[in-house]
Amino acid sequence: MTITVTDRAATRIAEIVASEAATPVLRVSVEGGGCSGFQYKFDLVGGGAGDDLVIERNGAVVVIDPVSQQYMEGAEIDFVDDLIGASFKINNPVATASCGCGTSFSI
Repeated sequence: MTITVTDRAATRIAEIVASEAATPVLRVSVEGGGCSGFQYKFDLVGGGAGDDLVIERNGAVVVIDPVSQQYMEGAEIDFVDDLIGASFKINNPVATASCGCGTSFSI
């Protein structure tokens, strides 16, 4: 199973980094914390590390470290724009529960 990025997410990432020449890469990571035990973190960075998973789609580059990969196996990184607001959303089959904000999950 692999981690994927949707066309919508890739388009939004490319828009965001277009004005960020020094940090053209989106790093997605999993950290302890949040109301459900783990939370996703999104950072703009200058590049990835040698052991990162690198996902390139439609001009967007996403990197994920090996530890975070194990918590995101088979996940899809999407971008949604709905009544609540616009945000990145991770559809994660490993997560057994998530909070209402969508950035915290448990396994």
